[in-house]
Amino acid sequence: MSEHVLTIEPDEGERVFEATLRPKTFSEYVGQYRLKEQLHVCIQAALGRGEALDHAIFYGPPGLGKTTIAHVIANELGVKIRATSGVALAHAGDLAALLTTLADREVLFVDEIHRLPRAVEEAFYPAMEDYHLDLMIGKGAGARTMKLDIPPFTLIGATTQAGLLTSPLRDRFGLVHRLEAGRVRRRPRWLRALR
Repeated sequence: MSEHVLTIEPDEGERVFEATLRPKTFSEYVGQYRLKEQLHVCIQAALGRGEALDHAIFYGPPGLGKTTIAHVIANELGVKIRATSGVALAHAGDLAALLTTLADREVLFVDEIHRLPRAVEEAFYPAMEDYHLDLMIGKGAGARTMKLDIPPFTLIGATTQAGLLTSPLRDRFGLVHRLEAGRVRRRPRWLRALR
């Protein structure tokens, strides 16, 4: 008797196939024209200054391309992207481990950013503003804080529930955009032919 195992994680072949389907540049990305235009200007400015792109948050219904646009941004910046989720960053130590391994100006994408635990969210504040982490060493009366510098990076958050973001977190994003479903102005030709 054979046993069938259902896995949630795609295998390597599926990941490679999905990567070939995902747009890599703004010219390949269909829709969100105003957003693409604004991001193109911001990216060119950041590249011209030799700085990291300002932190960005994208919100809107599922399936509109929030994850894809994050990958396109990283590609247009010429940097790698690291992807995680708000649920996966359970402790401030998880965040520290991730941020200390980022390369200069790399993109960190956090899906479901509204699900970050409060301690992790608060650890993000100095990282986003001043590119450093405040780490607590020890416990009790002997505890002390150590400041750890990290390379400049771009945080891109995605959420379907913008109302669950706290004001202190939302206010630290320089680029805040709602993705909306495009409107079909005219029925496609094949649909009109069915009449």
